[in-house]
Amino acid sequence: MKSAIISVIVATMLSACTSSTVNRAETGACTVKNKLDIRVMGTRRYYLLHLPQGYSPEKEMPLVIVLHGAFSTPRQMEQETCFSTLSDHHDFLVAYPSGAYGLFGFLKHWNAGHCCGKAAKENLDDVGFLLRVIEDIQKKFPVDRARIYMVGFSNGGMLTYLFAAKHPDRLAAAAVLSAAIGGKADAKTPVWIPPRPPLPLPLIVFHAKDDMNVPYHGGISPKKGGQREYLSVEKAIDFWIKNNHCRISPQTAQLRHGRITKQAWTDPVHGNDIELYTIEKWGHRWPGLYFTSHLDEDNPLKDFSFEEVIWSFFQSRPREAAGQPSR
Repeated sequence: MKSAIISVIVATMLSACTSSTVNRAETGACTVKNKLDIRVMGTRRYYLLHLPQGYSPEKEMPLVIVLHGAFSTPRQMEQETCFSTLSDHHDFLVAYPSGAYGLFGFLKHWNAGHCCGKAAKENLDDVGFLLRVIEDIQKKFPVDRARIYMVGFSNGGMLTYLFAAKHPDRLAAAAVLSAAIGGKADAKTPVWIPPRPPLPLPLIVFHAKDDMNVPYHGGISPKKGGQREYLSVEKAIDFWIKNNHCRISPQTAQLRHGRITKQAWTDPVHGNDIELYTIEKWGHRWPGLYFTSHLDEDNPLKDFSFEEVIWSFFQSRPREAAGQPSR
């Protein structure tokens, strides 16, 4: 009965594949817009969900939740990260939740505790919103609950840090790109950092050394100016090393002719590893095929795909392997 109901729901959604709600690929894959009964300034909040080419209502699939940065959109995040294309090759669901307080569908952002914009000032419950997104997808689609992952870029990465700290039991692993784990709005404001997580969680982090929006070494943004200060990447890694009981000394490797340095802090008991990828001369943008495929052939970063690195990290880490019980 349950599978029959799911089949009807999916058939209904796919039959409504219009230009305003869905981007249907030639392969038959489909990205569907789902609205929740949560309103901000009178507008219902929503998420996009990509059903891969190999989707079947009879088969449980991993779920990857991808959070856009400030002043971006779910559709832009889908385009720039190439996660929907990746899911078509590896059979997993991808959700792209939408931030709030946008203007004409744009300029959306998140409350990550210490940042950003109106969402933070109004103390919007974006962690609660993400929980609702996960629950809604689980009700409508066959999700492998031991394989739910979260990815966040910039402001979305800040929210990923917060969600991972509050609800590590809901995730098998997380990925954060170009984001700070905490900070303060001005010199008079105390430093804000997420609460100590109740459980360990495998984590992969990416940050560019020359990021002018969210500086690698912390402090005030060279691009934005103002008084807001961000904590450094080192502070974020230290936070999770202590939480995951990882070895203090990392394994280090040079990739892409030295443009990328990979450091890995291992948890030899439960596999709650932490990986940090530090990239040179990349700035504040997604490090994937959408941008790297257009680079010159002699550029060491040509065709570099961090989305594939993330999926490889996720794929080998269901929640059981992380030493965490399934729900």
